Amino acid sequence: KRRKGQSREETEAQQEEERQERAREALTVRVNEFLTVAELAELMDVSSTEIIGSAFKNLGLLVTINQRLDFDQIEMLLDEFGFTAVREEEYGADSQEEVDVDPPESLKPRPPVVTVMGHVDHGKTLLLDRIRKTNVVAGESGGITQHIGAYHVELPDGRSITFLDTPGHAAFTAMRARGADVTDVVILIVAADDAVMPQTVEAISHARNAGVPMVVAINKVDLPSANPGQVKQQLLQHSVQVEDFGGDVLVAEISAKTGAGIDALLEKVLLQAEMLELKANPDREAQGTVIEAQLDIGKGPVISTLIQRGTLRVGDSFIVGMYDGRIRALLDERGKSVKSVSPGVPVQILGAAG
Repeated sequence: KRRKGQSREETEAQQEEERQERAREALTVRVNEFLTVAELAELMDVSSTEIIGSAFKNLGLLVTINQRLDFDQIEMLLDEFGFTAVREEEYGADSQEEVDVDPPESLKPRPPVVTVMGHVDHGKTLLLDRIRKTNVVAGESGGITQHIGAYHVELPDGRSITFLDTPGHAAFTAMRARGADVTDVVILIVAADDAVMPQTVEAISHARNAGVPMVVAINKVDLPSANPGQVKQQLLQHSVQVEDFGGDVLVAEISAKTGAGIDALLEKVLLQAEMLELKANPDREAQGTVIEAQLDIGKGPVISTLIQRGTLRVGDSFIVGMYDGRIRALLDERGKSVKSVSPGVPVQILGAAG
Protein backbone atom coordinates (compact mmCIF):
# COMPACT_ATOMS: atom_id res chain seq x y z
CA LYS A 1 0.00 0.00 0.00
CA ARG A 2 1.42 3.36 -1.08
CA ARG A 3 1.78 5.90 1.70
CA LYS A 4 0.77 9.53 1.16
CA GLY A 5 3.50 11.46 -0.65
CA GLN A 6 5.37 8.26 -1.56
CA SER A 7 6.27 7.52 -5.18
CA ARG A 8 5.55 4.16 -6.82
CA GLU A 9 9.30 3.37 -6.91
CA GLU A 10 9.65 4.10 -3.18
CA THR A 11 6.65 1.90 -2.39
CA GLU A 12 8.03 -1.01 -4.44
CA ALA A 13 11.46 -0.64 -2.81
CA GLN A 14 9.86 -0.71 0.64
CA GLN A 15 7.78 -3.78 -0.23
CA GLU A 16 10.87 -5.57 -1.58
CA GLU A 17 12.78 -4.77 1.62
CA GLU A 18 9.90 -6.14 3.72
CA ARG A 19 9.79 -9.32 1.58
CA GLN A 20 13.54 -9.85 2.06
CA GLU A 21 13.20 -9.30 5.82
CA ARG A 22 10.40 -11.89 5.98
CA ALA A 23 12.55 -14.33 3.97
CA ARG A 24 15.49 -13.79 6.32
CA GLU A 25 13.25 -14.39 9.34
CA ALA A 26 11.85 -17.55 7.76
CA LEU A 27 15.39 -18.90 7.31
CA THR A 28 16.53 -17.98 10.82
CA VAL A 29 16.21 -20.79 13.34
CA ARG A 30 16.47 -20.00 17.03
CA VAL A 31 18.07 -22.92 18.81
CA ASN A 32 19.32 -23.95 22.22
CA GLU A 33 22.48 -25.99 22.50
CA PHE A 34 22.20 -29.78 22.80
CA LEU A 35 19.16 -30.36 20.56
CA THR A 36 18.74 -33.93 19.35
CA VAL A 37 18.84 -34.71 15.63
CA ALA A 38 15.10 -35.46 15.79
CA GLU A 39 14.35 -32.07 17.42
CA LEU A 40 16.47 -30.24 14.84
CA ALA A 41 14.69 -32.07 12.00
CA GLU A 42 11.32 -30.91 13.37
CA LEU A 43 12.52 -27.30 13.55
CA MET A 44 13.71 -27.39 9.92
CA ASP A 45 10.72 -29.42 8.70
CA VAL A 46 12.95 -32.09 7.15
CA SER A 47 13.39 -35.77 8.00
CA SER A 48 15.96 -37.00 10.53
CA THR A 49 17.37 -39.24 7.80
CA GLU A 50 18.18 -36.18 5.66
CA ILE A 51 20.06 -34.58 8.56
CA ILE A 52 21.97 -37.79 9.38
CA GLY A 53 22.89 -38.17 5.68
CA SER A 54 23.97 -34.54 5.32
CA ALA A 55 26.00 -34.68 8.54
CA PHE A 56 27.93 -37.71 7.28
CA LYS A 57 28.28 -36.72 3.62
CA ASN A 58 29.07 -33.02 3.97
CA LEU A 59 30.50 -32.65 7.47
CA GLY A 60 31.98 -36.08 8.17
CA LEU A 61 29.87 -36.39 11.34
CA LEU A 62 28.42 -39.74 12.34
CA VAL A 63 25.23 -38.95 14.30
CA THR A 64 22.17 -40.87 15.50
CA ILE A 65 18.54 -39.74 15.72
CA ASN A 66 18.59 -39.28 19.51
CA GLN A 67 22.11 -37.86 19.72
CA ARG A 68 22.39 -34.37 21.20
CA LEU A 69 24.33 -31.88 19.09
CA ASP A 70 26.38 -28.94 20.33
CA PHE A 71 25.79 -25.44 18.95
CA ASP A 72 28.67 -25.60 16.43
CA GLN A 73 27.30 -28.83 14.94
CA ILE A 74 23.75 -27.41 14.85
CA GLU A 75 25.02 -24.25 13.14
CA MET A 76 26.90 -26.24 10.46
CA LEU A 77 23.91 -28.50 9.77
CA LEU A 78 21.48 -25.59 9.53
CA ASP A 79 23.87 -23.87 7.11
CA GLU A 80 23.87 -27.01 4.91
CA PHE A 81 20.08 -26.62 4.58
CA GLY A 82 20.22 -22.86 3.94
CA PHE A 83 19.21 -21.76 7.44
CA THR A 84 20.93 -19.39 9.85
CA ALA A 85 21.30 -20.47 13.47
CA VAL A 86 20.68 -17.96 16.24
CA ARG A 87 21.50 -19.05 19.76
CA GLU A 88 18.59 -18.62 22.15
CA GLU A 89 19.47 -16.95 25.43
CA GLU A 90 20.01 -20.02 27.55
CA TYR A 91 19.41 -20.36 31.22
CA GLY A 92 22.17 -17.83 31.85
CA ALA A 93 24.83 -18.24 34.49
CA ASP A 94 23.18 -15.86 36.95
CA SER A 95 19.72 -17.42 36.84
CA GLN A 96 21.26 -20.90 37.00
CA GLU A 97 23.09 -19.95 40.15
CA GLU A 98 19.89 -18.56 41.66
CA VAL A 99 18.02 -21.78 40.92
CA ASP A 100 20.85 -23.87 42.32
CA VAL A 101 21.28 -22.19 45.70
CA ASP A 102 20.64 -24.75 48.41
CA PRO A 103 19.24 -23.65 51.79
CA PRO A 104 21.98 -23.77 54.47
CA GLU A 105 20.05 -26.31 56.58
CA SER A 106 20.12 -28.80 53.65
CA LEU A 107 23.93 -28.86 53.45
CA LYS A 108 25.89 -31.79 54.86
CA PRO A 109 29.68 -32.38 55.03
CA ARG A 110 31.22 -34.00 51.95
CA PRO A 111 34.67 -35.47 51.24
CA PRO A 112 37.35 -33.11 49.88
CA VAL A 113 38.40 -33.50 46.24
CA VAL A 114 42.18 -33.43 45.91
CA THR A 115 44.44 -33.11 42.85
CA VAL A 116 48.12 -34.07 43.05
CA MET A 117 50.31 -31.77 40.97
CA GLY A 118 54.03 -31.31 40.47
CA HIS A 119 57.00 -32.17 38.30
CA VAL A 120 56.66 -35.32 36.20
CA ASP A 121 59.47 -37.26 37.95
CA HIS A 122 58.70 -36.24 41.51
CA GLY A 123 56.47 -39.22 42.38
CA LYS A 124 52.83 -38.26 41.74
CA THR A 125 51.77 -41.66 40.37
CA LEU A 126 53.62 -43.58 43.08
CA LEU A 127 52.01 -41.40 45.76
CA LEU A 128 48.49 -42.07 44.42
CA ASP A 129 49.24 -45.80 44.19
CA ARG A 130 50.59 -45.84 47.75
CA ILE A 131 47.52 -44.02 49.14
CA ARG A 132 45.13 -46.36 47.34
CA LYS A 133 46.96 -49.56 48.34
CA THR A 134 47.36 -48.51 51.97
CA ASN A 135 43.68 -47.68 52.33
CA VAL A 136 42.02 -50.55 50.47
CA VAL A 137 39.46 -51.98 52.88
CA ALA A 138 40.86 -55.11 54.56
CA GLY A 139 39.59 -58.29 52.97
CA GLU A 140 38.30 -56.57 49.83
CA SER A 141 39.44 -58.53 46.83
CA GLY A 142 40.64 -57.02 43.60
CA GLY A 143 42.50 -53.83 42.86
CA ILE A 144 41.72 -50.92 40.62
CA THR A 145 40.16 -52.46 37.53
CA GLN A 146 39.60 -49.29 35.53
CA HIS A 147 41.39 -45.98 35.21
CA ILE A 148 38.42 -43.72 35.85
CA GLY A 149 40.38 -40.54 36.54
CA ALA A 150 39.28 -40.34 40.17
CA TYR A 151 39.55 -42.51 43.28
CA HIS A 152 37.64 -42.46 46.54
CA VAL A 153 39.73 -43.42 49.56
CA GLU A 154 38.07 -44.47 52.83
CA LEU A 155 40.32 -43.94 55.87
CA PRO A 156 40.26 -46.22 58.94
CA ASP A 157 38.53 -43.55 61.07
CA GLY A 158 35.58 -43.30 58.65
CA ARG A 159 36.64 -40.09 56.93
CA SER A 160 37.29 -40.13 53.18
CA ILE A 161 39.10 -38.23 50.42
CA THR A 162 38.53 -38.23 46.66
CA PHE A 163 41.67 -37.99 44.54
CA LEU A 164 41.56 -36.75 40.95
CA ASP A 165 44.14 -38.49 38.80
CA THR A 166 44.08 -36.05 35.91
CA PRO A 167 46.55 -36.30 33.02
CA GLY A 168 48.74 -33.32 33.81
CA HIS A 169 48.03 -29.70 34.50
CA ALA A 170 46.17 -29.06 31.25
CA ALA A 171 43.16 -31.04 32.45
CA PHE A 172 43.11 -29.09 35.71
CA THR A 173 43.02 -25.71 33.96
CA ALA A 174 40.52 -26.92 31.35
CA MET A 175 38.06 -27.93 34.07
CA ARG A 176 38.54 -24.56 35.74
CA ALA A 177 38.01 -22.76 32.42
CA ARG A 178 34.63 -24.49 32.01
CA GLY A 179 33.66 -23.08 35.38
CA ALA A 180 33.64 -26.49 37.02
CA ASP A 181 35.18 -25.93 40.42
CA VAL A 182 36.17 -29.51 40.91
CA THR A 183 39.31 -29.43 43.07
CA ASP A 184 39.19 -28.32 46.71
CA VAL A 185 42.83 -28.90 47.69
CA VAL A 186 46.03 -29.34 45.66
CA ILE A 187 48.84 -31.58 46.92
CA LEU A 188 52.01 -30.01 45.51
CA ILE A 189 54.57 -32.80 45.30
CA VAL A 190 58.28 -31.87 45.21
CA ALA A 191 61.19 -34.33 45.34
CA ALA A 192 63.51 -33.80 48.32
CA ASP A 193 66.58 -34.79 46.26
CA ASP A 194 65.76 -32.37 43.45
CA ALA A 195 64.72 -28.76 43.15
CA VAL A 196 61.60 -26.73 42.45
CA MET A 197 61.22 -27.31 38.70
CA PRO A 198 59.34 -25.31 36.00
CA GLN A 199 56.36 -27.71 36.27
CA THR A 200 56.32 -27.14 40.04
CA VAL A 201 56.15 -23.38 39.48
CA GLU A 202 53.40 -23.91 36.88
CA ALA A 203 51.41 -26.00 39.38
CA ILE A 204 51.77 -23.27 42.04
CA SER A 205 50.49 -20.73 39.50
CA HIS A 206 47.48 -22.90 38.52
CA ALA A 207 46.49 -23.47 42.14
CA ARG A 208 46.80 -19.75 42.93
CA ASN A 209 44.81 -18.65 39.87
CA ALA A 210 42.06 -21.11 40.78
CA GLY A 211 42.07 -19.94 44.41
CA VAL A 212 42.72 -23.49 45.64
CA PRO A 213 44.79 -24.02 48.83
CA MET A 214 47.92 -26.18 48.66
CA VAL A 215 49.42 -28.81 50.93
CA VAL A 216 53.09 -29.44 50.11
CA ALA A 217 54.33 -33.05 50.00
CA ILE A 218 58.13 -33.25 50.01
CA ASN A 219 58.73 -36.72 48.58
CA LYS A 220 61.74 -39.08 48.50
CA VAL A 221 62.92 -38.17 52.01
CA ASP A 222 64.24 -41.75 52.31
CA LEU A 223 67.08 -40.98 49.87
CA PRO A 224 70.55 -40.09 51.26
CA SER A 225 70.65 -37.01 49.01
CA ALA A 226 67.31 -35.69 50.34
CA ASN A 227 67.35 -32.06 51.47
CA PRO A 228 63.81 -31.00 52.53
CA GLY A 229 65.10 -27.72 53.99
CA GLN A 230 66.45 -26.65 50.61
CA VAL A 231 63.10 -27.42 48.95
CA LYS A 232 61.25 -25.29 51.54
CA GLN A 233 63.73 -22.45 50.93
CA GLN A 234 63.15 -22.67 47.16
CA LEU A 235 59.37 -22.69 47.64
CA LEU A 236 59.73 -19.50 49.67
CA GLN A 237 61.27 -17.85 46.59
CA HIS A 238 57.96 -18.56 44.82
CA SER A 239 55.93 -17.08 47.71
CA VAL A 240 54.96 -20.49 49.10
CA GLN A 241 55.66 -20.09 52.82
CA VAL A 242 55.33 -23.42 54.61
CA GLU A 243 54.35 -23.71 58.28
CA ASP A 244 57.97 -24.48 59.37
CA PHE A 245 58.96 -21.07 58.04
CA GLY A 246 56.12 -19.24 59.79
CA GLY A 247 53.70 -19.48 56.86
CA ASP A 248 50.22 -20.97 56.54
CA VAL A 249 50.97 -23.62 53.88
CA LEU A 250 50.83 -27.10 55.44
CA VAL A 251 53.75 -29.42 54.61
CA ALA A 252 54.49 -33.13 55.06
CA GLU A 253 57.78 -34.93 54.47
CA ILE A 254 57.01 -38.29 52.86
CA SER A 255 58.31 -41.30 50.99
CA ALA A 256 55.82 -42.64 48.46
CA LYS A 257 58.17 -45.61 48.09
CA THR A 258 58.24 -46.72 51.76
CA GLY A 259 54.95 -45.15 52.88
CA ALA A 260 56.66 -42.94 55.48
CA GLY A 261 54.72 -39.76 56.28
CA ILE A 262 51.67 -40.65 54.15
CA ASP A 263 49.31 -40.69 57.15
CA ALA A 264 50.61 -37.27 58.23
CA LEU A 265 50.05 -35.95 54.69
CA LEU A 266 46.44 -37.20 54.60
CA GLU A 267 45.83 -35.71 58.04
CA LYS A 268 47.05 -32.32 56.78
CA VAL A 269 44.84 -32.57 53.69
CA LEU A 270 41.83 -33.27 55.93
CA LEU A 271 42.82 -30.40 58.23
CA GLN A 272 42.96 -28.05 55.24
CA ALA A 273 39.58 -29.38 54.05
CA GLU A 274 38.11 -28.84 57.52
CA MET A 275 39.02 -25.15 57.28
CA LEU A 276 37.11 -24.96 53.98
CA GLU A 277 33.92 -26.38 55.58
CA LEU A 278 33.04 -28.37 52.47
CA LYS A 279 29.32 -29.13 52.29
CA ALA A 280 26.71 -30.12 49.72
CA ASN A 281 23.01 -30.97 49.62
CA PRO A 282 22.59 -34.74 49.06
CA ASP A 283 18.77 -34.53 48.94
CA ARG A 284 18.23 -33.11 45.45
CA GLU A 285 18.68 -34.24 41.87
CA ALA A 286 22.33 -34.91 41.14
CA GLN A 287 24.78 -32.61 39.39
CA GLY A 288 28.38 -33.42 38.61
CA THR A 289 31.36 -32.96 36.32
CA VAL A 290 32.63 -35.46 33.75
CA ILE A 291 36.24 -36.41 34.48
CA GLU A 292 36.69 -38.57 31.39
CA ALA A 293 34.62 -40.69 28.99
CA GLN A 294 35.39 -43.73 26.88
CA LEU A 295 33.67 -46.28 24.67
CA ASP A 296 33.90 -49.79 26.11
CA ILE A 297 33.17 -52.63 23.67
CA GLY A 298 31.22 -54.60 26.28
CA LYS A 299 29.61 -51.78 28.25
CA GLY A 300 29.07 -49.07 25.61
CA PRO A 301 29.74 -45.42 26.55
CA VAL A 302 31.28 -45.22 30.05
CA ILE A 303 31.27 -41.79 31.70
CA SER A 304 33.51 -41.16 34.71
CA THR A 305 31.84 -38.47 36.77
CA LEU A 306 32.41 -36.66 40.04
CA ILE A 307 29.09 -36.02 41.81
CA GLN A 308 29.06 -32.52 43.30
CA ARG A 309 25.47 -32.07 44.50
CA GLY A 310 22.54 -34.36 45.06
CA THR A 311 22.49 -38.15 44.99
CA LEU A 312 22.73 -40.11 41.73
CA ARG A 313 20.85 -43.43 41.62
CA VAL A 314 20.52 -46.35 39.23
CA GLY A 315 17.44 -45.71 37.04
CA ASP A 316 17.81 -41.90 37.05
CA SER A 317 17.62 -40.06 33.72
CA PHE A 318 20.58 -37.84 32.89
CA ILE A 319 22.08 -35.47 30.32
CA VAL A 320 25.83 -35.23 29.73
CA GLY A 321 26.79 -32.73 27.04
CA MET A 322 25.39 -34.06 23.77
CA TYR A 323 24.23 -37.35 25.25
CA ASP A 324 21.39 -38.44 27.46
CA GLY A 325 20.14 -41.70 28.84
CA ARG A 326 18.90 -43.61 31.83
CA ILE A 327 21.44 -44.97 34.31
CA ARG A 328 21.75 -48.71 33.76
CA ALA A 329 24.56 -49.20 36.27
CA LEU A 330 26.90 -47.25 38.54
CA LEU A 331 30.40 -48.64 39.12
CA ASP A 332 33.13 -47.58 41.52
CA GLU A 333 36.83 -47.57 40.53
CA ARG A 334 37.08 -51.28 41.35
CA GLY A 335 34.30 -52.09 38.91
CA LYS A 336 31.97 -52.91 41.80
CA SER A 337 28.29 -52.08 41.27
CA VAL A 338 26.78 -49.43 43.57
CA LYS A 339 23.14 -48.32 43.86
CA SER A 340 23.71 -44.62 44.56
CA VAL A 341 26.46 -42.00 44.79
CA SER A 342 26.59 -38.94 47.06
CA PRO A 343 28.46 -35.60 46.70
CA GLY A 344 32.25 -35.69 46.51
CA VAL A 345 32.34 -39.28 45.26
CA PRO A 346 33.44 -40.39 41.75
CA VAL A 347 31.57 -43.02 39.75
CA GLN A 348 31.32 -44.61 36.32
CA ILE A 349 27.95 -44.15 34.62
CA LEU A 350 26.64 -46.75 32.16
CA GLY A 351 23.54 -46.11 30.08
CA ALA A 352 24.31 -43.16 27.77
CA ALA A 353 22.57 -43.32 24.39
CA GLY A 354 24.76 -42.99 21.30
